[in-house]
Amino acid sequence: MYTYKVTHHPKNTVEIVVLIPKEDIKKEEEKAFDKLHQNLEIAGFRKGKVPKEIAKKHIDKHSVYEQLINSLLTSIYQEIIKKEHFSPIILPKIELIKAKEGEDWEIKITIAEKPKVFLPSYKELIREIKNQQKKADIWLPGKDNPKDVNKNKEEENQEILNKILTELLKQTKFELSDLVIQEELDRRLTQLLDDIKKIGLTVEGYLKSKKTTMAELRKKMTEEIEETYKLEFILVEIAEKENIQVEKEDLDKLFSSITDEKEKMEAQKNAYFYASILRKQKTLDFLINL
Repeated sequence: MYTYKVTHHPKNTVEIVVLIPKEDIKKEEEKAFDKLHQNLEIAGFRKGKVPKEIAKKHIDKHSVYEQLINSLLTSIYQEIIKKEHFSPIILPKIELIKAKEGEDWEIKITIAEKPKVFLPSYKELIREIKNQQKKADIWLPGKDNPKDVNKNKEEENQEILNKILTELLKQTKFELSDLVIQEELDRRLTQLLDDIKKIGLTVEGYLKSKKTTMAELRKKMTEEIEETYKLEFILVEIAEKENIQVEKEDLDKLFSSITDEKEKMEAQKNAYFYASILRKQKTLDFLINL
């Protein structure tokens, strides 16, 4: 039976070192081979009916170990997450520290835990922002055009909301795992490099056109990632505190507005995603209407 040690690092990062006995590895290796054997098809034999000795010549060690690692590590990871009550927000980083044939294996799993969000007194903060806005909006002759009343109200609400979110970002205490930041940063940089190639530029040429350096670009992206995630978690935390929910009727109304049937079916398959979007909008509406 495997054993493991948990180490908590700053910024909601958790490291789990797992030791798996060689006996267990051998058993899992046999299971992995059997699974590949069941799906093996070669000339002269039906699927799953290839004699074991012949199958061994057609199933390479690499495939067996790939199957073994996928099934075993997934199982171990899920068991530990459940036992330790962890709440990871992205897929784990898994490293094989020691994985030699005929020896015990040592695996390191690094996870990014759901961050704790320490909100300020947001209701008081919002009241203060709205009071300041009212003082700034004292009417003066010739200030408003009656035709623009609705437009001005919409713009005013957006301005207030921007101030609310800016202050929430400033005053909320929040620590995001570097694992999350690095994964998203790598994704964005990869996408950017692809886009740069498509328009026929070099990285150096792109950076020169933007009057920036790679270090400055990475810094800016990192700040954007932190702010994006922070805002997401702030809104989720407020929604939890205020019991803001998305009802079935909300989703039905959204889906009924989609006229294309194929598009509607695709949206319904991703109901969870659309529910999160609606919940976020409801939370923003709640903030502006406080």
